[in-house]
Amino acid sequence: MDQSLIVFLEVADTRNFSRAAERLHMTQPAVSQHIRSLEERLKVRLLERNNKSVTLTKAGDIVLHHAKEISGLYRRMEEMVNDLMHYTGGPLSIGASYTFGEYVLPLVLARLNLDFADIHPTVKIGNTSDIAEQVRNRELDVGIVEGEEIGTGLSMEKLAEDEMYIAAGAQHPLAKVTQIPLELLEGQTWIVREQGSGTRAAADKMFAALSVHPARLMEMGSTQSIKETVEAGLGVTLQSRWALRKELGLGSLKLLPIEGLPVKRSFNILLRKGDLRTRTIEVFLQTLRTVTEAMLATTPTDG
Repeated sequence: MDQSLIVFLEVADTRNFSRAAERLHMTQPAVSQHIRSLEERLKVRLLERNNKSVTLTKAGDIVLHHAKEISGLYRRMEEMVNDLMHYTGGPLSIGASYTFGEYVLPLVLARLNLDFADIHPTVKIGNTSDIAEQVRNRELDVGIVEGEEIGTGLSMEKLAEDEMYIAAGAQHPLAKVTQIPLELLEGQTWIVREQGSGTRAAADKMFAALSVHPARLMEMGSTQSIKETVEAGLGVTLQSRWALRKELGLGSLKLLPIEGLPVKRSFNILLRKGDLRTRTIEVFLQTLRTVTEAMLATTPTDG
């Protein structure tokens, strides 16, 4: 709140410059200077001064009325911001790209509900570019993505490192090969995510790093449909160890032994640059890190 208005309120309340100075822990000349500055800005006299007392002019009465309203609004603003920064609860909108959102985030939400039941999360699952755009546009409070192409206006913080493996159906011919040369991979049908997905970006990066030029790419819009297609025997796919966890346990998918794997990538937290982190966001991020660290400490098992 404007310091001159604060000084004016004290002078108007005490009707005395000296007592106002004592309350404000200021010198009397400093109080007088603030009053003069306010009067100069408003281009009107607010106080009539004599040796015995201080009285308000008609303009002073108007300023006093509105200064009290402003002071009350300022206090209410401070109280609301304080509540926001220290209260743990209320709505929290979370965005996540497919791998993290479908295979890691559910355990994070379960832990969050156990520890902070007053937080009411809503979740949006999409590809990396969509989630980044929604965080940027304030449609989401926080995002967790695998890709790194996020554009401007966002901060990106590494959450954890993921490992990705090439998998095939249990009955696929390559599933029985002990060491697979790279040239065999080029002749396969690769089941991949759409452009804009972090998983697709990782696959394209792997193709470039291994100098593999797939003969055929088949795009699908969800990791689950990719896994089911590969389980059925059509093609191979590159996926996060967490996306493959259940199928590896059941033995319906097999990891292919290929030199140069696993492919490593980062899970990243997205927030808007410059935004204050509320207590609710802070406890979510703390829970997110704790659960993710525990999950990623395990190694996938093949069948």
